[in-house]
Amino acid sequence: MESSTPVSFSLSQRVLHWGTALLVFFNLLFADGIEEWNRAIRRTGSATAEQVAGANIHAYVGIAILILVALRLILRFTSGVPAAPPEEPALFRLGAKIAHVALYLLLIAMPLTGIGAYYLGNGQAGDVHADVLKVLLWIVVIAHVLGALVHQFYWKTNVLRRMTVG
Repeated sequence: MESSTPVSFSLSQRVLHWGTALLVFFNLLFADGIEEWNRAIRRTGSATAEQVAGANIHAYVGIAILILVALRLILRFTSGVPAAPPEEPALFRLGAKIAHVALYLLLIAMPLTGIGAYYLGNGQAGDVHADVLKVLLWIVVIAHVLGALVHQFYWKTNVLRRMTVG
């Protein structure tokens, strides 16, 4: 591990970030497959092949998110991350750290509770996954995006640049 703080995120970190973001948005916006499967299982105890395929896509994307997050954390701890820009007030710096921790925890908890619900048949895990963690994830993702926009347009920092072109 380098002793100096990087000035930008590495290409690997950026690719993993945006890949994770795309998969997260896919599963948040297109959860119909798993929801149809869940309704069918609750109603009749079985699901059609199409419903199972839709649920599998949601589950596989969730597992991919878990793998990408694990890789992101490994890179974060081995390569480091850029320091917060000096333009960012201390209170917002603390908020950003809390939001990043919450985001990582949610991106681990969501797939794990989804696995518990879908593969292990744990209804409570499914309820937490869909009714609690999903709402919290939306809140933290929106805060994350708003924070990036504040950096770009209000503080005029290089935060978006560090996560896009480096």
